[in-house]
Amino acid sequence: MTRLPDVRGRLTPDKPLSDMTWLRVGGPADWVFQPADLADLQTFLRHLPGDVPVFPMGVGSNLIVRDGGLRAVVIRLGRGFNTIEAKGGRVTAGAAALDGHVARRAADAGLDLTFLRTIPGAVGGAVRMNAGCYGSYVADHLVEVRVVTRDGDLVTVPSADLALTYRSSDLPAGWVIVEAVFAAGAGDPAALHAKMEEQLAKRDATQPTKDRTAGSTFRNPAGFSSTGAADDVHDLKAWKVIADAGLRGATHGGAQMSPKHPNFLVNTGDATAADLEGLGEEVRKRVFQHSGIELQWEIKRIGDPVRSDAG
Repeated sequence: MTRLPDVRGRLTPDKPLSDMTWLRVGGPADWVFQPADLADLQTFLRHLPGDVPVFPMGVGSNLIVRDGGLRAVVIRLGRGFNTIEAKGGRVTAGAAALDGHVARRAADAGLDLTFLRTIPGAVGGAVRMNAGCYGSYVADHLVEVRVVTRDGDLVTVPSADLALTYRSSDLPAGWVIVEAVFAAGAGDPAALHAKMEEQLAKRDATQPTKDRTAGSTFRNPAGFSSTGAADDVHDLKAWKVIADAGLRGATHGGAQMSPKHPNFLVNTGDATAADLEGLGEEVRKRVFQHSGIELQWEIKRIGDPVRSDAG
């Protein structure tokens, strides 16, 4: 067995990842590392053998971990990586800071990052996926990120070097975002908070926020997120093409496409990762048969279907 570097944080072997994802499915990771601080993270990566895969993981809001688990070291940032500072038209947030918390703290300071309020997850994942809603994206506000490379080096990467496009970036696998800096326009704090309350009410009215989901399952074929405006067109929205194919409420094992919003994949209580991914693939197949549109996954799927080294 590979010997891992000594750490000051928490290094847990064979840890189930189902406890760490919103969908509550998935097998164990070989290791989960929760660094004590930035220096602990750098030292660990610097001395970790190069052939050991690394997977940075946030709060698991946009993730299916397959039932066989993950043959890698999962890096989970926590305290010390969730600070938020807002001043001078800039908001600096640790990668573990929740998107909603960043939006609220910015609003308190009279800075407008309201689009983050309804995005599930934390800042690191939002940057890596160029998260967005209501016509605004991380790319519209991101100035730079601080990242620890797979070799343990701390580097600052300008937003322009990340090639942020719809739900994607060019950040290398194994690099761990530790902090992001956003530029934000000025606004009245009370008005900004009121706007966010309105956004939350709209989300709760249209999305299954009380169910076990991982946010939007598929990317919109139109290539952009919903604007929320009255003149928004739905023809090439993922939920619309799924509904048109007769798949609203479709089930497979314990998995279901939400009757409330058919682009949300729901664990109804006893779904396996195979149930969820299998239903998603069936939806992709039947939507293509119905409309010729090939849906692309927005939820990230990782790991092995079956653990080969079990026992």
